[in-house]
Amino acid sequence: MHIDHWLETVPAVSVYLLVGVVIGLESLGIPLPGEIILVSASLLAASQDHINPYILGASAIAGAVIGDSIGYLIGHKGGQPLLTWLGRKFPKHFSAEHVATAERYFQKWGMWAVFVGRFIALLRIFAGPLAGCLRMPYWKFLIANVLGGIVWAGGTTAVIYSVGKVAEDWLKRFSWLGLVAALLFGLGSMLMMKRRAKKSHAAAPEAGSGAEAASGAGPETAEPNRVPAAD
Repeated sequence: MHIDHWLETVPAVSVYLLVGVVIGLESLGIPLPGEIILVSASLLAASQDHINPYILGASAIAGAVIGDSIGYLIGHKGGQPLLTWLGRKFPKHFSAEHVATAERYFQKWGMWAVFVGRFIALLRIFAGPLAGCLRMPYWKFLIANVLGGIVWAGGTTAVIYSVGKVAEDWLKRFSWLGLVAALLFGLGSMLMMKRRAKKSHAAAPEAGSGAEAASGAGPETAEPNRVPAAD
């Protein structure tokens, strides 16, 4: 079965649910790739007429707002012990350094941290639970949460969908040129990354040997200049 025919068989409801659930779980504090899912679904909507971009955007907004609100309630009930427990379960995302950074954002920006945090991967996970832990008034949190969800989820869906439509029309006209350009770009990027990696690996031993030589030469060079003690 061709990939286009397979995509046409994907139920639109399952796409809406997947986007809403993943973004909701991410917003309440579980590290998940919500933004990647939203971008992928928006590109899928651009190529598949049975997926409505308006319903997709609404699903993403609902997941963001509801998930953040649940995260706020969990943080409000759990408090600091919750952050400690999350630090043990997800040390990569809820380490003490990350929590301290997020707290500084909240102390400096207040409800704006909830709004802006929707566009930053780290704060997108932290915003709800941390706002609850810090006892931010819920009405302030709700305003920033709703506005941030609409601008981020709705805006991302609209932009990626529009870009996908333009790209699809362009590829239909110049499909083989686009394929060749993409392959050349990918190959060039891969070769450049490999070259940089080789240079960094080659430079590391040289730097280490230079440091050892410098540390070893100190006492030896100082030895000939030592004045002999008087008898």
